[in-house]
Amino acid sequence: MSEFDLWLASPPKQLDQAAQAAAEQRQQQLTKPAGSLGQLEDIAINLAGMQGSVQPNVEKIHITVFAGDHGIVAEGISAFPQAVTAEMVRNFSRGGAAISVLAKQTQADLTVLNMGTVTEIEMLSGVQDHRIAAGTQNFLQQAAMTLEQCQGALIIARQHIEQLKDNHIDLFIGGEMGIGNTTSATAIASALLAINPVEITGAGTGLNQTEIQHKADVIQQALNHHQNELCSPLAILQYLGGFEIAALAGAYITCAKVGIPVLVDGFIASVAALMAERLCPGTKDWYLYSHQSSELGHKIILEHLSAKPLLNIGMRLGEASGAAATIPLIKLSCALHNSMATFAEAAVSEKA
Repeated sequence: MSEFDLWLASPPKQLDQAAQAAAEQRQQQLTKPAGSLGQLEDIAINLAGMQGSVQPNVEKIHITVFAGDHGIVAEGISAFPQAVTAEMVRNFSRGGAAISVLAKQTQADLTVLNMGTVTEIEMLSGVQDHRIAAGTQNFLQQAAMTLEQCQGALIIARQHIEQLKDNHIDLFIGGEMGIGNTTSATAIASALLAINPVEITGAGTGLNQTEIQHKADVIQQALNHHQNELCSPLAILQYLGGFEIAALAGAYITCAKVGIPVLVDGFIASVAALMAERLCPGTKDWYLYSHQSSELGHKIILEHLSAKPLLNIGMRLGEASGAAATIPLIKLSCALHNSMATFAEAAVSEKA
């Protein structure tokens, strides 16, 4: 086996079952009816198992946005021109994007990795250049990536997360930027789940119903064209994916292997999370889920991940924005779990 195959085959880190059980027991002792804080209780308990601590915390949060362009844009599947990908990378650097504001407000560190914009981008503050190629190929005509390019994107993300581990982060959030990437993500999901694209193809950046149908038709044609090659999750990623989607999957896999909790964002990030789980079973044990976006297929993806997202407020921006918006809830969950008094400490009578 190659070094890449050996890495992919190595199992994720095991959760600390003792810490998780102790955290669950503590929740039963806090001055409230059991279960009355809902998912805020579940988050703290799950984080305890991930962090190996009865008192979990999320003080050090890192957000990474992976950017890349898509050859499938040539088929007219996006409401925005391809130039927007590179323009938004510059906007991230200047602090003008939604995720830039959210990261600042929640005191999370933000890094952008350029995985493959069509045009080269000048050196920018907070942006790392890992450009594999000038975007992917048009997957209606050929594989989006070579196998080497696909594995390369996974490896770049692996190296990035391993560096973050040295900084002892408590929580990782992955985001994406790439015009055309809802088409790529929908194609991946359709192939992984054997679902008709019509059932999960959404508006993306703002398509009307006629344009959505065209997008679904393009995806179905691509699935038909590559049906003999789509024989494994890695092949599906190579033929239908994007550099940034592959990087997201690689980041999630690495987080699970090194023991960093992951807060999953919206539709595209969730498809990458599903891909990561298919590539490396057990990865999803390290996931927390931020929100259900208004993109048509997101609910179905979350169901296949057995996910319980925290919010459903109609967001569909991407960029890790939905995940970043839930950071205050994650922090409140830990604060409640760690700082509330127990019945014994507060001298409060328990349930009869």
